[in-house]
Amino acid sequence: MFYAHSTVGGAKSDWQTLASHLNDVGKMAAQRADRFGAGPWGAAAGLLHDLGKYTAPFQRRLEGSPERVDHSTAGAHIAIEKYPQVGYILAYLIAGHHAGLANGRDGGERTPLQERLNADLPELDNAWQTELSLPTQLMPPANFTPRRDRGFFQYAFLIRMLFSCLVDADFIDTENFYALHEKGLLHGRGGGPKLEVLREALNEHLATFEANSDVNRLRDEILTHIRSQAKEPPGRFTLTVPTGGGKTLASLAFALDHAIAHGMDRVIYVIPFTSIVEQNAAVFREALSEYGDAAVLEHHSAFDAETSKGKRRDYKSIDKLKRDSENWDAPIIVTTAVQFFESLFAAKTSRCRKLHNIANSVVILDEAQTMPLPLLRPSVAALDELALNYRTSVVLCTATQPALAENDDPERSFTGGLRDLRELAPDPRELYRQLERVTVRHVGMLDDDALRDELLDGEQVLCIVNNRRHARSLFEAIAEQPGAYHLTTAMCAVHRRQVLAEIRQRLKDCLPCRVVSTSLIEAGVDVDFPRVLRAEAGLDSIAQAAGRCNREGKRSAVESEVRIFATANEDWAPPPELAQFAQATREVLRQHGNDPISLAAIEAYFRLLYWQQGPQQLDRHDLLQLIENGRLEGLPFETLEQKFRMIENTQRAVIIPFDKTARDAIKELAYAAGVGGIARKLQPYTVQVPQQGFAALERVGAIAAIEPDKFGEQFMELINEDLYDERLGLDWSDPTFRSAESNCW
Repeated sequence: MFYAHSTVGGAKSDWQTLASHLNDVGKMAAQRADRFGAGPWGAAAGLLHDLGKYTAPFQRRLEGSPERVDHSTAGAHIAIEKYPQVGYILAYLIAGHHAGLANGRDGGERTPLQERLNADLPELDNAWQTELSLPTQLMPPANFTPRRDRGFFQYAFLIRMLFSCLVDADFIDTENFYALHEKGLLHGRGGGPKLEVLREALNEHLATFEANSDVNRLRDEILTHIRSQAKEPPGRFTLTVPTGGGKTLASLAFALDHAIAHGMDRVIYVIPFTSIVEQNAAVFREALSEYGDAAVLEHHSAFDAETSKGKRRDYKSIDKLKRDSENWDAPIIVTTAVQFFESLFAAKTSRCRKLHNIANSVVILDEAQTMPLPLLRPSVAALDELALNYRTSVVLCTATQPALAENDDPERSFTGGLRDLRELAPDPRELYRQLERVTVRHVGMLDDDALRDELLDGEQVLCIVNNRRHARSLFEAIAEQPGAYHLTTAMCAVHRRQVLAEIRQRLKDCLPCRVVSTSLIEAGVDVDFPRVLRAEAGLDSIAQAAGRCNREGKRSAVESEVRIFATANEDWAPPPELAQFAQATREVLRQHGNDPISLAAIEAYFRLLYWQQGPQQLDRHDLLQLIENGRLEGLPFETLEQKFRMIENTQRAVIIPFDKTARDAIKELAYAAGVGGIARKLQPYTVQVPQQGFAALERVGAIAAIEPDKFGEQFMELINEDLYDERLGLDWSDPTFRSAESNCW
């Protein structure tokens, strides 16, 4: 008898047999791979993944022997022998089902996987051939459509998807065995309300809205039109609706209708900023009424399962939320673009486990224009592959639609882009005319004195600039004026939320409110100013800034101005990448100055921007070519994971002891065994500091590690609280520190 897993102190009759484990994993992996027509591939991977346990050394290890045994490579070896043409596809994921997907080659011709296959392995017992029944042959997944221009990209994508099926099935079968042995019952996973139930709840919520104004009637027309297209075949869609058109709930309604019409499993919202993830998740929970908590799963760095939606949860529901986050087994997922796209190029088992649940789903990309330019081509290729071969409908949802369509017009085509894009909104150009709320104009160059005058000229004005130093300087010039506020990422998130709450209240009460902010306020923040000043930037950023002006439509467009300006002071110049966006904006404004944020202007802007960047800058690490050059035996999985980073974070987090919640969480670290929950509590109390500023703070003792013997420098706390100002946030640029002695009291 051969065994897969043992128990502590129990007889072998309690152990899991190897045949049982392999057959169960094979069935579960096949079920997952069936989502994209690759059931037999999943079955083969599951049956072969632990084949190396059919050896005497591994069985001795289960009995307590300390010897190390490679139990993965044998299955990879058999896969190549059994399936000569395609076995290498299985070999990657079988060999890597614990450590992750390895590079096929390291640099030159050395092939790490081949070296593993050539290594001496314990002799397999022939029992596996009688206990397991492998598929006789592996054909291409059903309805798989190859693309000549990215054939090996498709192989790599398929391997990663099959890897997801295998590691998730393996993990859950092992979890089930130990849960039943130790507690007599399985852990709660997945489930949740059916999509039909959620649609009914959403319909009841939408029925409460009254069409009692022109804007509300238009929102109702938009919603009706979008939902009428839910039976369209799955594929690639755009949803181009101006700010205020109600696209958040309209997109959810379409996604549920579309998923139900085509037998899809879930809806996945991909959102660029954590703050909008939290905001939209709260909107969805409210719209889905009593089913919201069970249906909507947030997955991002700042989410705390213990206190989601502000209420304390019992330990069973917390554990289930955490388990569902591992593989996205929920009806509605709301996540960040970083989590979504980096997972699509990941190699580690923990990051890949969720991928099979993206297949056969509706993916809504909110603010689709925010995909980072250096990774745009591989990101678009991944979206296209999901739609082409993984039964996924992809919806680019934004007011400023990026020009990502590939077509036969060389002047307007994005090479390698999304073909056959279908627009869901009714006549977007007419929508923009009907929802026009602001007047946008360029007012030339303004120095700081002129900007100060502009801020003081109105009772309620928002000024958005391109860097923190400029925002700080400009705020200090008006700080003594009524209703002066400052917003910056030098403030921790909790602090910013408090300031935004005050700003909204003053706007509502018609009190003076003059706000100087960096671009963070453009990230879906719900504020409504009669006038907005915006430093030159990308045209999509300017359109986002315009969304903070007359947001509620209570004033005429003539009364609601967005004034674009150039900065006179070279010290406030944007970084080079933002300067490129501003330059493209200036060129577009020469042709579209009368209506700078029209659809025609936005389309011209993105076409120009992508042309200026060129293909190389839209795939800065040359990832697509790297994959194609690797061939099947040399796919660069580890390299892709290392280089596909949507945020090149060279900054360090400093924890601000801003309030009692933060101070209590810091104290908890002193006796914490696991820090995941505490780390999530502290995340909204952190400020990201550039390396140079971090080193300066550390050098003079203004920050210090919390419990360094346990955590090293993982948790760095601000000790000198004088450096954190209630209006300006953390100052690390040229800090004046207290003496070392005063830091000790």
